[in-house]
Amino acid sequence: MLVAYLSAFACAVCYGVGSILQSIGARRTATTAGALDPRLLVRLAVQVPYLVGMGLDLVGWVLSLVAVRSLPLFAVQAILVASVGVTAVLARIFLRVRLDRAQAAALVVLGLGVVLLAATAAPGKPRPVGSTAAVLIALGILPTALGCFWAGRALSEGRAVLALGGLSGLAFGGTALCARALEADHTLVEVVADPLSWALLIYGVVGMVAFAAALQRGSVTIAMAGQATAETVVPAIIGLTLLGDHARSGSGGIATTGFVLTVLAAAWLAAHSRVEPDAVTTPPPSDAVGSAVQTDPTPDPTPAERC
Repeated sequence: MLVAYLSAFACAVCYGVGSILQSIGARRTATTAGALDPRLLVRLAVQVPYLVGMGLDLVGWVLSLVAVRSLPLFAVQAILVASVGVTAVLARIFLRVRLDRAQAAALVVLGLGVVLLAATAAPGKPRPVGSTAAVLIALGILPTALGCFWAGRALSEGRAVLALGGLSGLAFGGTALCARALEADHTLVEVVADPLSWALLIYGVVGMVAFAAALQRGSVTIAMAGQATAETVVPAIIGLTLLGDHARSGSGGIATTGFVLTVLAAAWLAAHSRVEPDAVTTPPPSDAVGSAVQTDPTPDPTPAERC
């Protein structure tokens, strides 16, 4: 159980650092017309900050899979959204971004909620799911992917950031759900043949592309606000109703309080923190600087006009 908790907290740190680095790389890449273009990842592959951020996210993702094998989804996913707090703290330390009293209070509430969840979550294996439930979980990829296409094309830029962030959260929550529902005693052949194994990988790709598209279109904090909420609430509900996740005996109320505090504090902190990638990216191009310093756009008069 200690390994599972350490994995979840380490994952939150990886996600928090990785999100800042990914936002820098994504904002350096030209915006695509569609929201879910796999070629976007190819273009981002030349951005070193994005690659480093993706590497941290990959490490964090593996750590999250370790955590969900032993802990209920509502606890693991809530701990993971603490990455929002990690991002805010790192911005304060390295980017000199000031945190006001409300943001500091939100960090305290976030920490309190995580502590309550860590103390009340009941470790254990999930309840086995039938083939029908496994197929339904896998089919959730379709509405998630279609929602990304729609959000990128039909919504305004500001709304698209929040929507794409939320849909990326659903996709990453899907990976956690698939990992939690997979049978631990399956052979390698059975794991490969299980639709949840393939769904886990596809959910991960959809989540990466959707989050990258969100970062291109606006603030990393707004994208993370949508992601944190969707990635936490939906898997937690499914885990409680389908997989038999539960809190320790007699601590259901405390666990619920911790979950609500964590989600609300993370979503509020993400939406109100000022962590803008423009402050740490490359300076504006020379033509932009030239146009900024030009004070009189009127062309010089011709010799005839002077006469």
